[in-house]
Amino acid sequence: MKRVERLGEARTPEGTLIELHRHDGAYLIRADGVELMSTRRHLSEDRLAEVACGGLRDVPNARVLIGGLGLGFTLRAALRHLAADAEVVVAELMAEVIAWNSEPTYNISVEAIRDPRVRIVHDDVFNVLRSHPGGFNAIMLDTDNGPDGMIMSENTQLYAAYGIGITMNALRVDGVIAYWSVADDARFVDALERSKLTVQSERVRAHTTAGPMHTLYVARERRPAR
Repeated sequence: MKRVERLGEARTPEGTLIELHRHDGAYLIRADGVELMSTRRHLSEDRLAEVACGGLRDVPNARVLIGGLGLGFTLRAALRHLAADAEVVVAELMAEVIAWNSEPTYNISVEAIRDPRVRIVHDDVFNVLRSHPGGFNAIMLDTDNGPDGMIMSENTQLYAAYGIGITMNALRVDGVIAYWSVADDARFVDALERSKLTVQSERVRAHTTAGPMHTLYVARERRPAR
């Protein structure tokens, strides 16, 4: 049986222990011992980018924001759906996570980070949203385990009414917000709808053929009836 290697660790501002592990060629990130993501299971993270960026290839100078770098799967999927003149801003709170993805010997996301369309911002995504009103055609939020599965308290404000409003304010006209969640969350859907957003949900497997089901919420500003 191949051993699990712990390659690195970091603490969030609130004290959550984040660890990078490697097992049999796969990488995974844990928060206080709970697995957040793995290179073996990322279909739902790929799909998050697809639902958010799928219609942007023909939009001139499209600009999108990804909240949470993770292991880079949403970033790589977004790049596949965007034209050469697009910009992908990735907000990542943990400097160590950026370093892990950039490490050539791990080869997790080195090529994606070097793509000229990509700008990595070492900051809380909430701060990036607040400082870019009307800045993005699409916003993808994959922080922690979603609104009802949070491990890190730093992310709470994103899913409250105030945070939803800040996120909406960062959208361009006809923009889209895509949220990743570890499970269904009816209360969060209600909060989105009370914020005058239309919401579509989609259940997606973590892996193509196996693994748990995750939930994506795709939200757009509700248009007034004519």
